[in-house]
Amino acid sequence: MKPFVLLATRAEDRPADEEYALFLRYTGLAESELIRVRLEADRMPDFDLDTLSGIFVGGGPFNASDPPPMKSLVQQRVESDFDALLSRVVAADFPFLGACYGIGTVGAFLGATIDRTYPEPISVVPVTLTEAGLADPLLFSMPREFEAFVGHKEAISVLPPSAVLLASSPTCPVQMFRVGQNVYATQFHPELDVEGITTRIHAYAGYGYFASDELDLTLAAVRRAPVSHPSRMLRTFVERYRR
Repeated sequence: MKPFVLLATRAEDRPADEEYALFLRYTGLAESELIRVRLEADRMPDFDLDTLSGIFVGGGPFNASDPPPMKSLVQQRVESDFDALLSRVVAADFPFLGACYGIGTVGAFLGATIDRTYPEPISVVPVTLTEAGLADPLLFSMPREFEAFVGHKEAISVLPPSAVLLASSPTCPVQMFRVGQNVYATQFHPELDVEGITTRIHAYAGYGYFASDELDLTLAAVRRAPVSHPSRMLRTFVERYRR
């Protein structure tokens, strides 16, 4: 089988390693079948798409809507590398699934409006599929409404005409979209479980996702409701695109 790739941007080892472990668990892939590239440390490889089955993008601390002077040299490099990759991925309609930071990379490439209009605190929210989402082959096993983990400062407020809206939540209208037939992006985290998001809450406590006195409230928020459905799409993605 041709391998899949996970593109990651987390500089902290523990959440980075847990993210990779969660993608392995929920995709069902072995380490030899899921190549991890930590873009905060290394340049984007010049991938030959013909040698891959698909690409995943995990979450991360970067925000596409930050003013250019606020972006570190690492973030600027990562964004430039993603633009180059996505120019080939979108043109080829190559299998791609970006989660959280991944929705920002694809959205920015397509010219979507990304701003601070629809942030969501770290929590569990109800996500509802659109009619297009219900008909999408990646989501065929999902209920119309399901709970999902979120936590983001920015979001897409206006999708470009080339994108198909697949899912929304009450506090964030763009939770998932598709471009072409095979390029997907989610605002929510399909790869997370309670233990994984708990690690991230502690790792990013000083990053402005919640106030310094809200740690316990945030930990309680991710236990508000069970989250079991989103990870299904990772296994479905692999089953659909492995080659």
